[in-house]
Amino acid sequence: MARNLIASDTTIRALKADTAPARLNDGDGLYLLTFVKGGAHGWRFAYSLNGKRNNISLGTYPDTGLGLARTKADEFRALVSQGIDPSQARQASKAEQQRQQAEAKRADKGLAPSGSFEAVAREWLAHVHGAKVSPGHAERTRVRLEQDVFPYIGRQPLAEIEPPELLAALRRIIDRGAIETAHRAKDACGQVFRYGIASGQCVRNPAADLRDALPPVPTRHHAAIVDPVKAGELLRAMADYQGNPITRAALALSALLFLRPGELRQIESAWLDLAGAMLTIPADMMKRTKDAKANGTPHLVPLAPQAVAVFQDLQALTGAGRYVFPSLLSDKRPMSENTVRTALRRLGYANEDMTAHGFRAMARTMAAERLGIAPEVIEAQLAHTVGDALGRAYNRTQYLDQRRELMTKWAAYLDRLRTGAQVLPLRPGQAVA
Repeated sequence: MARNLIASDTTIRALKADTAPARLNDGDGLYLLTFVKGGAHGWRFAYSLNGKRNNISLGTYPDTGLGLARTKADEFRALVSQGIDPSQARQASKAEQQRQQAEAKRADKGLAPSGSFEAVAREWLAHVHGAKVSPGHAERTRVRLEQDVFPYIGRQPLAEIEPPELLAALRRIIDRGAIETAHRAKDACGQVFRYGIASGQCVRNPAADLRDALPPVPTRHHAAIVDPVKAGELLRAMADYQGNPITRAALALSALLFLRPGELRQIESAWLDLAGAMLTIPADMMKRTKDAKANGTPHLVPLAPQAVAVFQDLQALTGAGRYVFPSLLSDKRPMSENTVRTALRRLGYANEDMTAHGFRAMARTMAAERLGIAPEVIEAQLAHTVGDALGRAYNRTQYLDQRRELMTKWAAYLDRLRTGAQVLPLRPGQAVA
């Protein structure tokens, strides 16, 4: 096809305004649309690809002169000869320019590149993880990723990360002896990759290939006394505690109530019904999922007479405040999480002997072995989660009478241990009266 039919820019400048657009053909698909006075002339390139005709703008005259228009037309002819649609190529180029501009702005703000592990992980933290777990849990996950994962694979494209690269990052955690942290980091990374698969940002989860690549987490238990004779010694030492009377009460109730240390120290006066011998802990104060905290039922703690008596004594000391166990520094906050632990140390019990959390293990073990209480009743009172929603509801409601009996028997048993009553081994199937 003939080409370069327009003699020069002078030819274009000599055009006179017309009442309708006209077409000045330069050949081989390139032409100039001329418009009425006041309008701009527009370059077009017409091409045919896969049996379809199309045209694309090359700019306006005089901003785009004849020579530049021909250069652009040559570039588009080369694309057509390769089977590439110039219009689609232009759109892709614009999209890439916009992407680069957006990435430059992200870099200016100190953000990781789009599609990188860190960018996807932060997206997952904000939209998925944060909606499922408690704020404290979400914060711990964020810090763990920021400290142990992002520095090593954070800026790599999520879709390009291979198992050895992820393992190398996790081994840095293992090398400092934090094996459990390494496992938690791997689990979090696996959730990021699963989110990436669901959102179309990667196609596989390399964390799944590391299932057997990390050393096992050493089994650790909270130190607890489960021998009746030693438990009696502990209870007598607690009764003779010479420190703050509020701390002495916290020690006594730690043994009586089956609660976690964090739940015990944050008990509020409004949760107590001493006349009805019941402590009601709101769902959002329990160790549960975010949904269970928001929509679950309260945890009921039946109070034995001994526990009621301790709470009544406390009312004379702290009854006017919000917290039953206020901080020594301010009644606006609960007592420190270290108060009971420190009191045990003052009584001569080291961390490997007995812990604040160990009172739960003591109750769980001895109530089953020494009192013959059904394990499911004990688990319900410990507020341990069971496998399904119906099971959880059953444990928290239908076992209430059994749990009242459990707490009464347990308190009486602790009294016998404290006073040094004879402790006999329990025969299988025999319950202590």
